[in-house]
Order: sequence, then C-alpha cells, then structure tokens
Amino acid sequence: MLYFAYGSNLHHFQMKRRCKDSEFLKKINLKDFRLTFRSKYRAADIEYKKNSIVPGGLFEISKSDEKKLDVYEDYPTLYKKHYFNYYGKKVMTYTMVKKTPFKFPTERYLNVVKRGYKDCGLAKITLYKALKY
Repeated sequence: MLYFAYGSNLHHFQMKRRCKDSEFLKKINLKDFRLTFRSKYRAADIEYKKNSIVPGGLFEISKSDEKKLDVYEDYPTLYKKHYFNYYGKKVMTYTMVKKTPFKFPTERYLNVVKRGYKDCGLAKITLYKALKY
C-alpha cells in the first residue's frame, strides 16, 4: 500500500523503527492542500487549500505497518484517513479530525520534521511558511 508522509514520519530512522517493512520511494507534492500544526500535541496536519502544495514522502507500507501507524496516529480519534490518487494509484495519508487553531510545534517535534525533510530531500520553504501562520 502507498502512504504519504508529511510530518514526523518523513524521518527515515523513526519511520523504519515504527514500520519495519516501510520503503521510502520518492518525494512527491500533494496539490490543493497546505501544511499546518495544531491540536494539544502541536502536530503536523494538512488541510484543503486551492493552489497550495504540501511536499512529502511516498512510502510503500505493509498491512502490519498500517496497523502500527493507526496506533501512532491515534486513528480514528485524532487523525482520520484521507485517500488520493497519484498517477492512478491509491495513496493513504492522515488528516486531523478536529481542525483546531494553529499551535506552534515543540522544538523536539519540529527537529524531527526538519530531519525528515532532509531525509526525503524536501525544500524547507513550505515548512517555514506553515510556521508563520
């Protein structure tokens, strides 16, 4: 199954530890969404925004990886699953159930996300834009 990561799961070491079968395939952009941070956890989320993009990592994951991610993402309480098509293939990602106001991420969490951007070869401009809201 294909999975799109845009937050802390971009961090290759952390993702591999959590999902032993996961394989990073490549970086891609999710169109018409923007990156933000919210909830009491100050975690990454995406929301619909026309003409905006969210860079992320495309991973191949197993069914057992998906179950581990469900637990980590507190599915279906904190995050719900969102599916989109990428060149005719179905891709799964998570979006927060409650769209609470922006909350600046903790330094620790932000460092994990920054490392993930580096691991996946993503430009940090979108990340810095998201932090200005």
